[in-house]
Amino acid sequence: MSELRRDAAPPPVRHVHLGLGNFFRAHQAWYTDHAPDASDWGIAAFNSRPSARSDAVAAALKAQDGLYTVVTRGSAGDTFEVVRSIAQVHTADEWDAWLGYLTDPRVQVITTTVTEAGYERSADGDLDVDLPAVRADLATLRNDPTAAVVTVPARLVAGLAARRAAGAGPLTIVPCDNLPDNGAAVARVVAGLARLVDPSLADWIAGTVAYATTMVDRITPEATDQDRADAQAATGVHDRSLVVTEPFTEWVISGEFAVGRPHWQDAGATFTDDVAPFEERKLWLLNGAHSLLAYAGSIRGHVTVADTMRDERCLAWLEAWWDAASRHLTVPTVEIDAYRAALTERFANPRMRHRLDQIAWDGSQKLPIRVLPTLRRERAAGRLPAGATLAVAAWVCHLRGFGATVTDTRAAELVPLAAGSLPDAVRRVLTTLAPDLAADEAVVAAVIDQARELAEP
Repeated sequence: MSELRRDAAPPPVRHVHLGLGNFFRAHQAWYTDHAPDASDWGIAAFNSRPSARSDAVAAALKAQDGLYTVVTRGSAGDTFEVVRSIAQVHTADEWDAWLGYLTDPRVQVITTTVTEAGYERSADGDLDVDLPAVRADLATLRNDPTAAVVTVPARLVAGLAARRAAGAGPLTIVPCDNLPDNGAAVARVVAGLARLVDPSLADWIAGTVAYATTMVDRITPEATDQDRADAQAATGVHDRSLVVTEPFTEWVISGEFAVGRPHWQDAGATFTDDVAPFEERKLWLLNGAHSLLAYAGSIRGHVTVADTMRDERCLAWLEAWWDAASRHLTVPTVEIDAYRAALTERFANPRMRHRLDQIAWDGSQKLPIRVLPTLRRERAAGRLPAGATLAVAAWVCHLRGFGATVTDTRAAELVPLAAGSLPDAVRRVLTTLAPDLAADEAVVAAVIDQARELAEP
């Protein structure tokens, strides 16, 4: 049995990434590794926040010199490849390393995968300055812009302040989370915090830093001990950092880059003037379906997405949701049909154990961008779509203790609101999540009825 170690120097660091998770390793790092100029674009990858779990991930990857195996799990079998694009691995508290890379003019790209909640946005999309962690970071940066901070917006602002002080020049930030118009969304929170810290820094960022907008798509479940054992048996390599993913992958990018970037287009990425049609297709049809199945499917006792695809009732719910969401997409109908067919195959892949309890995390952040836009458009058209209201009803039931365990950044606020009588719970949760929908009696009645049906044995 062997272990992964480099037999030559890693590529020079020109790309910094924040969010050292499975998806990044199966997607952005994979695309960079497949680019023809990969030898020029080493990645320095950081955890986004300190925790025992994320530090263990970093330690395992460091022990392998940043190398890891991507297991691509098709219905017919597995393929294995070693990805070599991560040149350096760091925990979130390696602050001097973070500032050191950002002050190096050779570093020209920052990518991020920190989840929707990681950008600390308020309901209106601004930086949520009422959050204690944001307030603490703001005070820290006002006192000393080189001091260590915790939140993602503050890490970015501190790095950019150091870059300005060093005269290291422009760069491009490329967020890769499931946020509509994510480039503009991240630019907004960074600018908001920078202006509160130092207005001149905000002006410098506005004139020097570019933001790309992206759509990312590749299902990447958490690897299990069995996955690692199977890969070791097949390859003879003991890999503590392997990633399991599906054959399908898509990366759509728009925006002007301030300086250089890897040739991702030669690795399969699509560059376009408008990401929105691709973004909506993916957010609503894939991510919205995932949220629906995570809550409603786990209530029915299922563990994985593939399990739900063998349940006729879940399939009916899925088709109803897709029918409602598809009416508001701007890509051609033939492309929508093809994407739905591909999703059906991807979801049903029995060799991809994509756990519903993991998909269910942070519903308070996900439903407003995955489900509610379709519900609002349907109501504006005079329709009451059962697929969209069911996703909300299943989430309310989830908060009431049905199905997957609640793991949500707003759990302390939302779980008590969901307690008590079902009609009151639905009204309280909807008022907090979407006051306009809480004022729509037809929506409220539909959610109550569907939640009551879901909660019945």
